[in-house]
Formats: sequence, C-alpha cells, structure tokens
Amino acid sequence: MNNNNRTPYAKVIKLQKELAKKVITRDDFDSNVEFICGVDVSYRKKIAYCSAVIINKENFDIIETVSSKTGIKNPYIPGLFILRESAPILQTLRLITRPFQLLLVDGHGVLHPRRCGLACYVGIDTNIPTIGVAKSLLCGGVQSDNFVTHKGEILGYALKSNENSKKVAYVSVGHKIGLLTSIELVKSITKINQYIPEPLRVADKLSKELDDK
Repeated sequence: MNNNNRTPYAKVIKLQKELAKKVITRDDFDSNVEFICGVDVSYRKKIAYCSAVIINKENFDIIETVSSKTGIKNPYIPGLFILRESAPILQTLRLITRPFQLLLVDGHGVLHPRRCGLACYVGIDTNIPTIGVAKSLLCGGVQSDNFVTHKGEILGYALKSNENSKKVAYVSVGHKIGLLTSIELVKSITKINQYIPEPLRVADKLSKELDDK
C-alpha cells in the first residue's frame, strides 16, 4: 500500500497540495506583454547549470541572458521536480536586471497529479505570471483536439511542430494566467517547425554550453 504520508517527501507533497489552492488560473496581468523570460536547467557531473533568457516577443531579439550553477541536492523524482530545480531557477532569476512580464519554466504547471508542478511553485514564489512547458507527460491523456485532460479536467495542451511530429511540448498554467492565453502566447513565440518556445529553446542551449569548470 502506497501511503504518501509515510514517505520522506511527505512535507513536499503536502506543500504542493496547499500551494495548488493558491494558483491563479485566470489572466491576472497587463495583456501588453513585451518581454518574456524562459528558464531551463541542465545537469552534468552532479552540477545543475541554469540559464534564463529574456526575449522581445515581437522580434525574438535577446534582451538579457543570465546563468548560474549549483550542486545537485536531490535526485530526480517524478512529480517532485521542485526539490531538484526550484533552487537553481530561483537563484538564476535573482540575477536578472531587465524587466519582463511573463515567465516560461521547463516543467509542468497544473498539469500535475497534485495540480502544482514546478511552474506553479516558481510562479507563486516570484508572483510572476508563469507558464509551464514540459517535454514529457506526467499525468493525463491527450485528446483529439490536443488538449490534455486528467480526471475529467482540462489541464494542458500538447504543442507539436507539425501534426505528424512525435516531439511534443505540454503547455499548462503556472500562475496568474489562463490556459487559452498560455497556449496563444507560447504559440506566438515558437518558431515554425519548432515545438519549444524560443526563450526556453535558447535557455536550454545556453545551460548545456556552460563550462564545467
């Protein structure tokens, strides 16, 4: 019998359930979005390399990039990504000097068994409108219209570079934004024949290029 209350991670699971009640799933920001930030983490030799990239929504110009590296303190545990990535992400975001209106996180938002993935945690902590964009599905199923449902709720959207592509990005609400707006904004900053929005694509590339030294 699986009893989450008896696991070493019971406090985190309880926190996720509590934070899920605080997630705002409607648009709660100025619709005139000009600058969008994407943040991603890669791993090498027990080190977390995190990069954040701000782009201009209209022309995709890169406005600012920042990076940091930290030791890995927790293993990868599906559903408990906040243990592994929240600290590197929050540390990196504190290095940003330029303003931005929207944040994209490489991880799930409410498309999560407890309705509180990494993007929700970061969004609530920073109080920034946040969208989760994940590369794998943690729960739920993709419907014929590409919306993702879990236990009868529409929680996300499967974004493909084209209809025949097997590469998919799963978009969901992080905080202070609605799902339809999230989908619209992510599509608007995703290049043709790509499935990862540009701020996250560049952040992913930069994090993988950081020096190991």
